[in-house]
Amino acid sequence: MAEQTSSYGIEIKHANKIFYKTITLFNDAVTFCVDVFEKEWTEISVLSPLARKTFAEGLIHSTKSNVAKYAEFDKKFRKMPSYMRRSAISDALGSLSSYHSNYDNWVAGGCIGSAPTLQRKRNVMPTFYRDNSYLDGDGDTVYLKLFVNGDWNWVPFTLKHTDLQYIRRHCDTSHMSCPTLEKVHHKWFLRFSFEEEYHLSNKKYSEQTILAVDLGINTDAVCSVMKSDGTVLARKFINFASDKDLIYHTLNKIKKVSRISGPHNTTKLWRYAALHNEELGRKIAGAITDYAVSQNCDVIVFEHLDTSGKKKGSKSKKQRLHMWRKNTIQKITEHKAHKNGIRISRICAWNTSRLAYDGSGVVSRGRDAGFSTNGLCRFQNGKIYNCDLSASYNIGARYFIREIQKQNPVKWSDIQAKVPECQKRTQCTYHTLLSINAA
Repeated sequence: MAEQTSSYGIEIKHANKIFYKTITLFNDAVTFCVDVFEKEWTEISVLSPLARKTFAEGLIHSTKSNVAKYAEFDKKFRKMPSYMRRSAISDALGSLSSYHSNYDNWVAGGCIGSAPTLQRKRNVMPTFYRDNSYLDGDGDTVYLKLFVNGDWNWVPFTLKHTDLQYIRRHCDTSHMSCPTLEKVHHKWFLRFSFEEEYHLSNKKYSEQTILAVDLGINTDAVCSVMKSDGTVLARKFINFASDKDLIYHTLNKIKKVSRISGPHNTTKLWRYAALHNEELGRKIAGAITDYAVSQNCDVIVFEHLDTSGKKKGSKSKKQRLHMWRKNTIQKITEHKAHKNGIRISRICAWNTSRLAYDGSGVVSRGRDAGFSTNGLCRFQNGKIYNCDLSASYNIGARYFIREIQKQNPVKWSDIQAKVPECQKRTQCTYHTLLSINAA
């Protein structure tokens, strides 16, 4: 069983400045709460999360049975919807909890560097709670409670019919959270979140069919369908060449414009390249998931890729590495795979491409092997092979070697004696898996 949260944004048409007063008022309420709760933090900090909210609301909001200590809130934010007030309280408490946690860590660490500062002025968007500040109307109309004309009033908005159909269809199979207002590229959206549960495959490793994926820069993804005994059932090369050409063309254009008129005139071009790069990541993730579903795979195996730190190579190579959305691809693939009951696993990436899958040792690739491309490599026994395909075999093999070790801890010492190369996981190849199965 896996829980997953997804979101969907619906654009609000013909809404220019109608939200500004509501957002300003909401952020002022959060700032007021931060100032008040900071004064009372000694008492608030010892309470449980639910008790904190109850106690904090009693400090600022008066009722028949409670007289607020800081009654200015009700005067300053008159008639604010109750759930919007509680949302402001939650945001303020979260901000203070984070600040005090960081401050305590700073003190415990010897007060190195500058002390954390409390951000009193927040920039958060309000959440609209059903029946309190959000209502479903007839047809494609929804109502939001906004501060307009000096009072809180219900304002109707007509949303796109297909978007509302999508939202209502998801409500039948998942739990929908309250929508949150957001602004992206000068457009207003209502962001709906859904919490869904999926049943993932729980087969034993000996019964599993996996998809070993090697993500690359030259070839987007090389996939190998494997069984635990090392049988390779299918292979696929995923490459969106035209999309990458479009991105690289845009990057070259950025270089030319930067030389002529400076980097300050390339903002739109960078945004254009980033959007296409993000779309490319979605396409690759979709293609990987679709192939895994078509091959009835139980697990998709990736490398744990970490390209942080200083990047070596030419300027163009560094730029291509910078644009490589490997983490986005894995994240989207995980989201899509879980919907289809497929698990995601990651293995150490060390030496998967450097070592030949047949166990012959370190490979030579690209110019070192006499090739004009890094896609081909030469094994020490003279064999010429696709480097990414060899890496995908090693990725799948390392997954099964790890599962064999986890499921057979008693026999593992005997296996190590017969196959010494499996003692160090970063030296394991596809040949190692075959040797273990033979042993």
